[in-house]
Amino acid sequence: MKPLATNVWNQVRRLERPLVDGLFVVLLLALVVAAGWLVARHDRYWDWTATADNSLTHESLAILERLEGSLRVTVFAAADSQMGKAIERLLTPYVQVLPDLEIGYLDPQLFPERARDADVSLVGQILLEYRGRRETLKEVSERSMAAAIARLTETRSPWVAVIEGHGERAIEGGGGSDLGRLGRELRDHGFLARPLDLAKVKEVPNNTQLVILSTPRIPLFPGEADALIRFLDRGGNLLWLLDPGPMKGLEPLATRLGLTILPGVVVDAAGADWGVETPAVAVIASYPAHPLSEGLATPALLPGCLAFEAQATPGWTLSTYLATGQRSWNETGQLMGRIDRDEVVGELPGPLPVVLALTRSLPEAEREQRVLVVGDGDFLSNAHLGTHGNRALGMRLLRWLSSGEGLLELPPAPAAAEPLTLDGTRQMLVGLGALVLLPGLFLTFGLVIRWGRWRER
Repeated sequence: MKPLATNVWNQVRRLERPLVDGLFVVLLLALVVAAGWLVARHDRYWDWTATADNSLTHESLAILERLEGSLRVTVFAAADSQMGKAIERLLTPYVQVLPDLEIGYLDPQLFPERARDADVSLVGQILLEYRGRRETLKEVSERSMAAAIARLTETRSPWVAVIEGHGERAIEGGGGSDLGRLGRELRDHGFLARPLDLAKVKEVPNNTQLVILSTPRIPLFPGEADALIRFLDRGGNLLWLLDPGPMKGLEPLATRLGLTILPGVVVDAAGADWGVETPAVAVIASYPAHPLSEGLATPALLPGCLAFEAQATPGWTLSTYLATGQRSWNETGQLMGRIDRDEVVGELPGPLPVVLALTRSLPEAEREQRVLVVGDGDFLSNAHLGTHGNRALGMRLLRWLSSGEGLLELPPAPAAAEPLTLDGTRQMLVGLGALVLLPGLFLTFGLVIRWGRWRER
């Protein structure tokens, strides 16, 4: 009897290792299945990149919060193509934020009628649909996605009238002095920016929320300045971009606002710190604690800028102003050779106001009327909008004029990736790590495991 029990026990001992291994495999499979089930039901996403390249910016998140219904995205590219996979990576952060986001892929070559109906002309374009409204993106990026979603969620599009007809800066122009890039920014933000010729239309339309006025090259016709004054009397908001030289018929508007323009143009030695060769530039490097300049930090450069006295006509309040620094003055002489400030001819030292923010309350409309007068129009032109903090300042001014309505902050344009450059020491360390350190670690782990198994025998 005893030999039989011993024999059975030995048989069980032989099966111990296979049973343990089998139990381990079963438990491992159960763990994998449970983990997959939990991941499917409770999705979690972490972005460990230093620049958060795989996450949406806070501007995009703020725009997505405005969605009150489902958003449908149609990608006109094959899902298994290289283009389709690249767009899928772009849309992954949106899926993390919007679990009910509907995404479909259509090959425009297989479905030409669907592509034509969506106004798709290139493979890889995206169609967004929201509550019966639709928009096709001409470029695929987070910024263009955010701008399109913001426009789709707008129930109304604010009107911006840009005064033209006498050689002013054109909102749809492509010249260096025009405002075409600013016009595209406004359209991206959901505004309807349209040129307005007061020689053809005698009054500023009542649905106009904001008027942008720049200095004309030829004098205004009689009555055009009066139309702008009547627009102000109705409570309209105004962005006036002045430039050195005659006002060409806008003098009554300056009188109504109580503007006092200092002679000459601003010269600022701080411009050399930012690589500006000409001395005729105004540098706004310090911003006051005011909603007008909230969030601004990068200096803005205003070439060929006028300066003002910090005052306003009765009835208007000077809410705040943006000024140059200590090393500036209003130069009245020729900008040639060595330039120094001359107190005798009335050249005043900085800080000099170059942006005036005027306000007045409108009890009948229960709101505040706002006017911005800037001593330069070049900083918003096609040639200078992308310089340093000019774009941020321009959009901040427009946001303040619109009282924050409709002008959402869009994600910044993607910056070019900086190349990774390794010096000789780092290259040697990377080579040693790949050729010596990693193989050495694997060899050490293998020897430790082998030694442990040898001791168990």
